[in-house]
Amino acid sequence: MSAEPNFLDVKIMGREYRVACTPEERDALLASVDLVDSKMREIAQRTKSTIAERVAVMAALNIAHEHLAGGSVKPAETMAEAVDTSDAKRRIDDMGARIDAVLAPQQNLDL
Repeated sequence: MSAEPNFLDVKIMGREYRVACTPEERDALLASVDLVDSKMREIAQRTKSTIAERVAVMAALNIAHEHLAGGSVKPAETMAEAVDTSDAKRRIDDMGARIDAVLAPQQNLDL
C-alpha cells in the first residue's frame, strides 16, 4: 500500500483501489480494508464464487447485518458464527441466489 497526500492505495482481494483519505482517517481506513478483505475472502471461499461483485455484495450485507444487529461490527472470525445462527443467513442466502440469477448471463462475458 502506498500513500500520497490525502490518498491511500489499498488492496482488497488482490485488486488495488485508490481511496481519498486524510491522515487522521488512515488507521480507521486500514482497519476497514482489513475487515472487508477478510470478509470477502471468507465468503468467496465458503461460496466458491469468483464473481467479485457478488462477493462484495454478500460481504456488505453480512457486515451491515452485524453492525445493525449488534451495534458494532464483530471481528471477522466471529461474524460468520453470528450470522449462521440467525434467520439472517437464510435471507442472505436467498439474496445471493437472486444475485447469482442476475449475474449468470455475465459469466459468459468474463473470459
